[in-house]
Amino acid sequence: MEAIKDHLGRTFKTLRISLINTCNLACTYCSYSNEENHKNDSTNKGAGLTPTELMNLVIKLHERLNFSTVRFTGGEPLLYKELPALIKGTRALGITDLNLTTNGLLLHKKVPALKAAGLTAINVSLDATDPMTFFMMARRHGLEQTLKGIDAALNAGIAVKINSVIMKGLNHMQVIPLLKYAADKQIIIRFLEIMAMGHLHGKADEYFFPQKEILELISKQYRFAPIRRKPGATSNYWQTEEGNIFGIIANESHPFCTDCDRLRLDAYGNIYGCLSSNSPIPLRDLEAAALDSSLRKALAQKQSTKFTGSKLSMLHIGG
Repeated sequence: MEAIKDHLGRTFKTLRISLINTCNLACTYCSYSNEENHKNDSTNKGAGLTPTELMNLVIKLHERLNFSTVRFTGGEPLLYKELPALIKGTRALGITDLNLTTNGLLLHKKVPALKAAGLTAINVSLDATDPMTFFMMARRHGLEQTLKGIDAALNAGIAVKINSVIMKGLNHMQVIPLLKYAADKQIIIRFLEIMAMGHLHGKADEYFFPQKEILELISKQYRFAPIRRKPGATSNYWQTEEGNIFGIIANESHPFCTDCDRLRLDAYGNIYGCLSSNSPIPLRDLEAAALDSSLRKALAQKQSTKFTGSKLSMLHIGG
């Protein structure tokens, strides 16, 4: 069967599944500033897939694309009650690199079930180690629960990374405290440039704190050297003289589109080839013969050079 590739040689090897479009935080870069605007978000309308329908789509996609990695996202995926069963079902397909991106609030309660199901790695969103800054970024309290969740995952032997979205004027002075926290835990942290998505589409420049400035902050206290980027990776990485590794996902200043291998599946049975696209491609009730055509449409959504922004909400597609 002919491989699905574009003119740059890109294909789909990583599947990101947005399980749910609700969250127990309301982070400034993800959620609208008030409930009324959130209710008006058209991406939240319609009936979602049942767990059986979702698993059937994963099977169909994997049979055609032979994924190497599956990542479960949201919204907040730990609010999805059937997550352990879905992890177990996906692992049964022969996919062993199974990852989760979570805000960590419920993680300390869920770790045993996730471990038993076969989850291999977790990315925890943590934008501050200072409680007041955490509240300002998340619009909710919960720092202690998140830190407790990180410890629980580490104690269970699950690999953990930290994702920290850095916003100028809000939490950029948390770069060093976050880096020190990750070093103390001996885990990798990745700092993210703000993305012009959802309610920040056309407004992200106000909060943009680029890779260059993140590195300048770190260089005031640490010496570090770059690590060669792996093909398909979203992050640029560095290692400090002390041996600690940190990364930066610089989607704006150092884009990584040219070898992106990610396909996104939302909670309603739509796929997206790129976060820059507002155009869902429905797979629900799709005839098997039309699958290749839909996948090629998704591949054509990928940008040649860099992310261009989207009105699509992060709550809907998981970042």
